[in-house]
Amino acid sequence: MKTIIIFAVVVLLAYMSVRQRVQRNLRRKEWDNIGERKKSPFSVALTNLVGTAGGIYLSLVMLATFLELDIPSKVSLINIHLEPLAAISLVLAIVQPFVMSVLGR
Repeated sequence: MKTIIIFAVVVLLAYMSVRQRVQRNLRRKEWDNIGERKKSPFSVALTNLVGTAGGIYLSLVMLATFLELDIPSKVSLINIHLEPLAAISLVLAIVQPFVMSVLGR
């Protein structure tokens, strides 16, 4: 039961993050894309979320390798087994648009 609740909370936070990114993208005008096919705001926001998480993940992996940190390959959170760096990067990517809203950027 706890696994389902945690999964639901993560999905809800990811949805809210993507929605925040969609709203930010709709406020921006892109004059270079005139005449090209339009991408949906949702697909742009989801691509942005995955790209941000991937960039953070690569940076964390390089930092851990450079510092020769001994990071476990899997961490168990209740019944969910995750790679720690991937989980951290996904959480940071989900939180990023809310932090940007608070900072006013």
